Amino acid sequence: MNSQKWTHFSVVAESDRLWRVVFDNPPINLVTPEMLLELPELIDRFEAADDLRVVVFESANPDYFLNHYDTSRVAETPKHTGRTGYPLTIDTSTRLARLPVATIAKIRGRVRGIGNELTQAMDMRFAGEHALFGQPETASGNLPGGGGLEYLPLLMGRARALEVALSSDDYPADLAERYGWVNRTVADKELDVVVDTLALRIASYDKESIAAVKRQVDRHTLPTAEDMMSSLETYLTSFQWPGSKRRLAAAMAAGRNQPGDYEMRLGYHLGRPLPPEDSL
Repeated sequence: MNSQKWTHFSVVAESDRLWRVVFDNPPINLVTPEMLLELPELIDRFEAADDLRVVVFESANPDYFLNHYDTSRVAETPKHTGRTGYPLTIDTSTRLARLPVATIAKIRGRVRGIGNELTQAMDMRFAGEHALFGQPETASGNLPGGGGLEYLPLLMGRARALEVALSSDDYPADLAERYGWVNRTVADKELDVVVDTLALRIASYDKESIAAVKRQVDRHTLPTAEDMMSSLETYLTSFQWPGSKRRLAAAMAAGRNQPGDYEMRLGYHLGRPLPPEDSL
């Protein structure tokens, strides 16, 4: 496992039963076209590991768990389809959610956009007290296209899902817990113990039991690939909308996709008025 060279994450097999995936794309953990290509390959590894019971996802960057898409590279988004026959984003989400192993996100820092959507496809999410969550697409002139509009209503209900998607704001970890976005928010110093203790406990069980529990729960709790496909197609089209072009240009000029205050306080900056058109 350690011989595989991944672009923006690493994988450590702590045992045959428990693996750890560490996101690491400095400086702000953006999701890139390269990551979209590699995530299905990672899931291939999960599916082929007969003894695997649990995968824990975490980040090497305490400020960013997994960020939004690198919007400067939308034109490079892979057109490939995965094993399911769907585009890679949907293929990854669908296969990740339906793995016969437990997947747990250990979240420190910011998780936004497609990073948040991929995290929603994981079975459980535990957040440190300073984590921030957001779907910034609406304020960017787009819409969530990687499953957010499908997962969020199932997790938190229609009204709160609309609040999150339409506000495009950053939500603190304690509020994310109240909304059902995460299983639990704990003090940062306790997060490793809480998640790792749970992961080791589940890893000690029989794979048949873990897979069966997930299979039964999944019957009524996961969105369909067809529904996610509808949002993805609209998302990709939305980059041609006039408002999206103007907002993306303004965001890039203000520091989008770069380390700095704009990304650290993305929700705040997205809520501010756009500069006049002739200033862009």
